[in-house]
Amino acid sequence: VPMLDIFDKPINDWDSVAKRAFDIVFSIVGIVVFLPVMLVTAIAIKLDSKGPVLFHQKRHGFNNEIIEVYKFRSMYTDKADPTAKQTVTKNDPRVTRVGRFIRKTSIDELPQFFNSLFGSLSLVGPRPHAIAAQSHNLLYNEVVDGYFARHKVKPGVTGWAQINGWRGEMDTNEKIRMRTEYDLYYIENWSLLFDLRILFLTPIRLLNTENAY
Repeated sequence: VPMLDIFDKPINDWDSVAKRAFDIVFSIVGIVVFLPVMLVTAIAIKLDSKGPVLFHQKRHGFNNEIIEVYKFRSMYTDKADPTAKQTVTKNDPRVTRVGRFIRKTSIDELPQFFNSLFGSLSLVGPRPHAIAAQSHNLLYNEVVDGYFARHKVKPGVTGWAQINGWRGEMDTNEKIRMRTEYDLYYIENWSLLFDLRILFLTPIRLLNTENAY
């Protein structure tokens, strides 16, 4: 019989209050600062291909609960894969022209400021993976022992793994293991200053688009 472990929050009491306040303040700042970029992106998506501007995807949140994450649509509507069972690869024909650019620059993730504001995501934390994400026909939790420990905290818009190069296509088991290792390090060493450092470094580190397709 499948069982779901109920984790204790490693970030609790006043720490959780402080982190939530951090998310609300900086999410509002992010929305205000990037609103022009989001409006231009929405127009470009509409002009480039038929379909909705936003793409909703079910992913694992805190304590393995299923959450809905917002993204700008980067694929042709009839070729979209909400389950993310098939990883996006380099020159993937499912990705639109505008989609290639916004995925490379991570602009497609900007709507997740609203996820953070509403509380399903945190600004900083382990990136949420799609519930059916696989590597070589194995679910991520089948590849990495203790994988679900990364769900002890809310997932984030950005994270320690992402600014250290573990972003984009997870096409090997080693990449999944390394991302999980960095996620667990973040959880074990969390502080508001650590969050602020990750948030500050994110736009700088995202200039490296090597693994973003």
